[in-house]
Amino acid sequence: MDINFELYKVFYFVAYKKSFSSAARKLFISQSAVSQAIRQLEQKLDCNLFFRNTKRVTLTHEGQALYTYIEQAFNFIKSGEKRLGDMNSLVSGEIKIGASDTICKYYLMPYFKVFNERYPGIKIKVTNRTSSKCIELLKNGSVDFSVVNIPLMKAFPQLEFRDTRAVQDVFIAGSSYGHLRNKELHLKDLEKLPLLVLEKNTITREYFDNMLAGYEVEINPDIELGSIDVLVDMARIGLGIAFVPDFCAKSAAASDIFVLDIKEEVPERHMGVVTHKNIPLSVAASKFLEMLV
Repeated sequence: MDINFELYKVFYFVAYKKSFSSAARKLFISQSAVSQAIRQLEQKLDCNLFFRNTKRVTLTHEGQALYTYIEQAFNFIKSGEKRLGDMNSLVSGEIKIGASDTICKYYLMPYFKVFNERYPGIKIKVTNRTSSKCIELLKNGSVDFSVVNIPLMKAFPQLEFRDTRAVQDVFIAGSSYGHLRNKELHLKDLEKLPLLVLEKNTITREYFDNMLAGYEVEINPDIELGSIDVLVDMARIGLGIAFVPDFCAKSAAASDIFVLDIKEEVPERHMGVVTHKNIPLSVAASKFLEMLV
């Protein structure tokens, strides 16, 4: 049954105010317009909704049954309006972010702290995946935005990439390789050493492989993992030379971890935010991005 919502709106206020004239004043329309709307609704529903034999109208049995549902609908609408108001004023809401555990730990954590202190009613939901997977999460709408290692090839026309931080990768070793400390090395020298790197199908690994190819160096890693922190720990106990971002090495800085002096330049890369051009951001998500970019 196709009934104009405005008719139900008039019905709600007549039933709530128990008066045609009061409903008219509330809706800023004439009393005759209210009466006409109620007659039209009664015709469409094929029943009487009000008794009109007194100055203050009362609901019929059918009218009371309808009002029970219409009142709930209006209460839901009011709740929805309040919810939107709270979200727009950053009183409540949720942000869904895609980011790797490394990016969360070494980059986003201070931002999470500040944002939570400013807007404690906003929930921050983080999905930990590799940067490549986080881009996929954004493409299918599972997150509001992702913070990723920027890929070499940005072959995603519907996505927008914004650099927020430079990343300098380094080779690190533990005390077992102390004889290499302060010694100038070439990438070719690493071919003879056990190398610890991130697993394939990650943006960091793609960058690493492209860098070696640019210097015509071939290295078959001894260990491939999905966690930078575990690579650092393995380097610390002497399992090999790990390739990690410098901020991870600085965080782990101790007498048993040091950065190798590599003659060739390791090109700088970037970390950044990726958003979907066709998916508008909530007020809360936009506010968080303001902090990052």
